[in-house]
Amino acid sequence: MESSAIPIQIPLLNPNEPEAKVVSLQVEEGQLVEQGEVLCTLETTKSTAEVLAEVKGYVISLQFSEGQNAPAGARLCYLADSNDWQPIGSPATTPEQPDKSSAHANQEDIPAGLRISKPALKLARLHELDLNQLPIGPLVTESMVRENIDRQIQKDADEAEFDPTALIIYGGGGHGKSLIDLVRSLNMYEIQGIIDDGKMVNERIMDVPVLGGANILPDLYNRGIRKAVNAVGGIGDISSRIKVFQHLVNNGFEFPVMIHTSAIVEPTAELSPGVQIFPLAYIGSDVRVGFGAIINTGAVVSHDCTLQDYANISPGALLAGGVKIGKGSLVGQGWINLARLKR
Repeated sequence: MESSAIPIQIPLLNPNEPEAKVVSLQVEEGQLVEQGEVLCTLETTKSTAEVLAEVKGYVISLQFSEGQNAPAGARLCYLADSNDWQPIGSPATTPEQPDKSSAHANQEDIPAGLRISKPALKLARLHELDLNQLPIGPLVTESMVRENIDRQIQKDADEAEFDPTALIIYGGGGHGKSLIDLVRSLNMYEIQGIIDDGKMVNERIMDVPVLGGANILPDLYNRGIRKAVNAVGGIGDISSRIKVFQHLVNNGFEFPVMIHTSAIVEPTAELSPGVQIFPLAYIGSDVRVGFGAIINTGAVVSHDCTLQDYANISPGALLAGGVKIGKGSLVGQGWINLARLKR
């Protein structure tokens, strides 16, 4: 009996994308597969799908490899009832590629190698989008262009509205008051207000207004405020200070290092974002200070010390050379440390 075969074609997964990427290939030339077995996995910008064997058979004339783009309607392979079956006219030709020229008008302004659909090209030109920003290789669709336009609009808005001197202080307690004075001593920033979930809006602390609680952080960000100072000390429960940092990070805020003008920091010391150093403190050579740590008034952190994230060194504490302070640890007032402290 003469052997026969059926062709397996690449399906159309998205009407706006005439091809899909072969993200994984589960078979190889000559392999026997069962009906329903996965031959390959396809992916577009909107969906992922598996191509299944319609019948039991041998994979013959496999046309694509992993990572290649496969046009919808092209033949992936044949499934034959014999491993020696060959299509008429072998060796098989490669699948017909879509007419790229039909998707383009005014080709002279399209970057070399850019493949873009007509609706996508029309949209890009309408918004005067720089076509060089679009990816070379995959077919650029209307949705991809729209996402690129939205990102550019947001970027332009951020750059136009961002005020590098504006900042907020999160927390209106005693530590917040100290930070208000610290920020004012730098003469670099404009305090826009205080965020405190436990205080009344428009209440004033050292002549700085309370703007509201954590719920207004997105609005402040949209107004161009990008910098924040965490004034929740977290003494006795460091989780409250960490929670404030998480709120601020989730809303896109940055944390400038705050060093009082009377503090001394050696040039080889490394300070992470959110570090606060208060009046008359000393930070020695090759000291490493982790994210959000506090070195309070008159504290001494001698050479080669390491303070992990959220460490809190109280006023007047003295750390000798090489001391290591664990994450979230509190060193009490006037306390002298000559060894290693872990939380």
